[in-house]
Amino acid sequence: MQVEGKTIRLSFDHVGAGLLAKEGELSHFTIAGEDKVFVEAVAKIESKRVVVSSDKVAAPVAVRFAFSNTAMPNFFNQEGLPASSFRTDDW
Repeated sequence: MQVEGKTIRLSFDHVGAGLLAKEGELSHFTIAGEDKVFVEAVAKIESKRVVVSSDKVAAPVAVRFAFSNTAMPNFFNQEGLPASSFRTDDW
């Protein structure tokens, strides 16, 4: 994870041939600032990384992905393996 202004850039160890969002934009990403309040985020794939942001968080410090029991995320690698839920915080 690397904070870049109003965005967080996520890097992954095992991306295979690349990353993809099945059926539309990436879903189930949330982002928080130092107040520890997570809000829905916009996530975009850039090469083998994901860039996450929200207009509601000016200075992000953490990201969570698919962090609920009912999440049906669409984040996969090119080989068709789904990303598991994760978090960058330890709160």
